[in-house]
Amino acid sequence: MTPMPATAAVRVRRAELSDLDDLVALEEQSFAGDRLSRAQYRRHLDSESAQVLVASANHRRFLGTAVVFFRKGSKVARLYSIATRAEARGKGVGSALIEAAELAARRKRRHALRLEVRTDNHAAIRLYERLGYARIGHYASYYEDGADAWRYEKALG
Repeated sequence: MTPMPATAAVRVRRAELSDLDDLVALEEQSFAGDRLSRAQYRRHLDSESAQVLVASANHRRFLGTAVVFFRKGSKVARLYSIATRAEARGKGVGSALIEAAELAARRKRRHALRLEVRTDNHAAIRLYERLGYARIGHYASYYEDGADAWRYEKALG
């Protein structure tokens, strides 16, 4: 596969049923555990309480995904999952997905976006902090493999 040019424009849109194979493949490549299943993705595509976003460049080339949850009655949205293809990392895909997740949360009248991240995922932590997320909590043994998590939140003005 040819590498993504650094100048390629990243577009983010809502995922469609035709993205399901790409979503599941990226999930399997990105996470050893705590994965969303094909059935879960399928359910989230049609859900009022979730939005699945996909990032692409150069004529629909699939580069990454983010899943945002909107719990009924809550003013806080949750960035449940974010993943980018290995060759797209460091090229603005994660930032574009997070900005789109924030926009989706604002449109649903949420006041903040919250997320959890593995304490050993230094690249993601740097990205979240650079985008204005503040660390607000710690969860021991949060992930399936026993890894700890930090909780981050950003107010959406």
